[in-house]
Amino acid sequence: MAWLYGQHRVRSLTPCPLSLQERGSQSGQGGQNWPQAAPTARHAKAGNIRKDGSMRNTVLGNHIPPIPVAVFTDPVALGEGLAEVILEGIQQAAREGRRYVLGCPGGRSPMPTYQALGRRVAGSPEDLSQVTLVMMDEYLLGSPEAGFVNCPGDAHYSCHRAAREEIAGVINAGLEEGKRIPEGQVWFPEPNDPEAYDERVRAAGGVDLFIVATGAGDGHVAFNPPGTPAEAGSRLIKIAETTRRDNLLTFPEFGDIAAVPKYGVSVGLGTIAGLSREVVLIAWGEGKQQALRRLAGYEDFDPQWPASILYRCRGARVMGDEAAAGGLQ
Repeated sequence: MAWLYGQHRVRSLTPCPLSLQERGSQSGQGGQNWPQAAPTARHAKAGNIRKDGSMRNTVLGNHIPPIPVAVFTDPVALGEGLAEVILEGIQQAAREGRRYVLGCPGGRSPMPTYQALGRRVAGSPEDLSQVTLVMMDEYLLGSPEAGFVNCPGDAHYSCHRAAREEIAGVINAGLEEGKRIPEGQVWFPEPNDPEAYDERVRAAGGVDLFIVATGAGDGHVAFNPPGTPAEAGSRLIKIAETTRRDNLLTFPEFGDIAAVPKYGVSVGLGTIAGLSREVVLIAWGEGKQQALRRLAGYEDFDPQWPASILYRCRGARVMGDEAAAGGLQ
């Protein structure tokens, strides 16, 4: 069983299969095109709106090749823009006769995207029955000595509950029965064999697009804390206190940090970078402005800021609103 607890004892990922490399692209190049649909009337009034719905485009830091950044008026516009990218990818996968695999975090950051997807497919002829959701993580109860189990599936902080009610449930709500994302195609890493998750994703051909967010306090991605190596795979993790404090903001029902679970099962940074064709980091709100500024200060991956794994990803992009990305030139 692979752990990131005390000493780093993580399983390095082997190279991606050739089919994934052929479909992938180098960071900042290739991948899905930015959406070309006209912005909604609600956002067209904001002025200076580009075809993808963004206010302006820039790049992140001094990385070569550059990582593009699309800046939107607000989280709703951001969600609409990313939803368009995802739907184009789903349609392309359907034309190729294959499944579409979407990497999904829970939490606040991606909710506008899931809500936009639900609005766009409601009452439409879209068929999402070949879409698979690769979820990032889950909180665990137990201890290293006694073993771990997933937290209750109806807990307010349960990632299984969020996937069921706030992600698949929202996306599926307006679709006909046979065109919905099936329950069996919502995947999670399992605490009894987390390494098997990477193999399952690899066997599915990899992730078409992985949505990632960054912790405001420590740059965590999923449950990966500062100090995580770039090649880390899916594993059990002792959640850093800084991450737990960030999660206390996401789930205020905890009331106190003492109630936030100390362990989780999570994809690794290597899972994201090594098994994805495209990675989109999303950030909105003033609370994420410092996190984006810090990310822009790097030129390559730094394990002390896990979100900098973006510099090692194929098809890396950032999508933010003006409040979060306004400090980027």
